[in-house]
Amino acid sequence: MAKIIDMPKLSPTMEEGQISAWHKKEGDAIGVDDLLAEVETDKATMEFRSFDKGTLLKILVPDGSIVKLGQPVAIVGNAGEDISQLVASAGGGAAAPAPAASPPAVSPHVESPQKAAPAEGAPAKEPAQPAPAAAAPAPATAPAQPAPPPPGGRVRASPYVRKLARERGLALGDIAGSGPHGRIIAKDLDGKQPVARAAAPSAAAQGPLREPESKPLSMMRKTIAKRLTESKQTVPHFYLTIDIDADPLHALRERVNEDLASAADPNDKNAPKVSFNDLVLKAVAIALTRVPAANAQFTPEALLFHQRIDISVAVAIDDGLITPVLRDADKKSVLTIAREVRDLAQRARAKKLKPEEMMGGTFSVSNLGMYGIDEFSAVINPPEGAILAVGQVRREPVVRGEEVVPGRRMAMTMSCDHRVIDGAVGATFLKALRGLLEHPGQILVL
Repeated sequence: MAKIIDMPKLSPTMEEGQISAWHKKEGDAIGVDDLLAEVETDKATMEFRSFDKGTLLKILVPDGSIVKLGQPVAIVGNAGEDISQLVASAGGGAAAPAPAASPPAVSPHVESPQKAAPAEGAPAKEPAQPAPAAAAPAPATAPAQPAPPPPGGRVRASPYVRKLARERGLALGDIAGSGPHGRIIAKDLDGKQPVARAAAPSAAAQGPLREPESKPLSMMRKTIAKRLTESKQTVPHFYLTIDIDADPLHALRERVNEDLASAADPNDKNAPKVSFNDLVLKAVAIALTRVPAANAQFTPEALLFHQRIDISVAVAIDDGLITPVLRDADKKSVLTIAREVRDLAQRARAKKLKPEEMMGGTFSVSNLGMYGIDEFSAVINPPEGAILAVGQVRREPVVRGEEVVPGRRMAMTMSCDHRVIDGAVGATFLKALRGLLEHPGQILVL
């Protein structure tokens, strides 16, 4: 018996998801746990697998659609079953483009394609208007100049279709729509000729400004915007900055990597290496064991002082920023940290992290030194109580004794949630961190 398949909850914080790609097509046989589609959630791209066995009879939402939890996405049943009633109960799935039609006929900006037709078909909500086709039939060839919209009416088209028309140089007022109530859909643009362009304006008579490119928000970018806005609006930040002598840290890193290289196979391109960030992460973990009051978070009922040190490591990816968690960082060697962070970063960029690998951090570290940034302040990642922003190792003159000599410096800024971490606690933590980084031999033995 045929049944509707709804969008499941693929991560603990998921509220909606975007269908990245269907891995099955209509008519395909499916089994339990077969991969149906990939769905981009607020955390990563997740696999949407089948809970049923049968035939995929209907795909209700195409690639690129943003779907709410519990919204119908497909119909599964036995081959040849009549599913017309199920399609109707799914909210207008019949209006979704057929597999052979061009997918861009449905705007990725709308919540789901099956809801577009009913919205247009509610006559009580809109006054009767002449269809664009009746007011200005599309000519065989485009006129020299775009015709104005129909008098008293408006061009009915989605934001996606309007963008597509701009890219092709088409005037929507000259195109007859074949969608509901004369709505212009993507296939109506096929074969149409662009309107003639006027000569470029002179410097004395500039034309209209070029419109910006519109890029829909990804699920990850929506989540970043929401969480960081809440952080700055609800968490009282204050900032503490130190500038450390990085020469001892540089010397230690050089010596460690030389030893690793001499012990490794010369042909091994994946031979282990230790970065400044790996050493900083280990030093932060040790400093948190010495100043546990900095490893805390605020709740309305109580302050929580964590008994574990799980460091969220900021990783830049194409869609924004993600923070995989390095578990029990205080109990791991620098080399183990280097391997785990490299693996987490690679899988973060490939969107292959599991949801639990991005949750439950107790303290964050964000390093922009590799981008040439000397110093910056980071936004706290709730519900954590602090984040450390790490700048690059700078070459500059320093004073040693009575002489000015070449040296290396590195700035770090700690953003603190003032509800849980006071200035003295933050300063004590940074003092412990400075001691570890300026005498880094401790990092290797603790």
